[in-house]
Amino acid sequence: MDIAIILLIVGIVALIASFFVGSNSRAFEDELEKVSVSLHQETSNLKKRVRVLEEELMVGTPIPNNYTTVPKKPVHAIIVNQITSLHSQGYTIPEISQRASMPEDEVAAVLRSKGVRL
Repeated sequence: MDIAIILLIVGIVALIASFFVGSNSRAFEDELEKVSVSLHQETSNLKKRVRVLEEELMVGTPIPNNYTTVPKKPVHAIIVNQITSLHSQGYTIPEISQRASMPEDEVAAVLRSKGVRL
């Protein structure tokens, strides 16, 4: 019987203590929830900033499959005149390519665009 009374007293003390300890843990839980919400908001803002930067830099855009080569820049009119002039002087396409610092296929394309038969 002594053990039953001791257990009853310990249970009542634990019940009373839980009310006081529970208020401390509740405050801790509230503080933790505030920190969690704040962290979530900051993370969301950072994601938005990264998305804006990716759009500005066009980093996040996928490259289409059919776009495998870099488009060629148009050849300047002065270079075109130089190529046609060198060809009319009797220079070969490899020689013109070397002097114009262009690949041979581009030199040939320029000459074809000007109506020169190769």
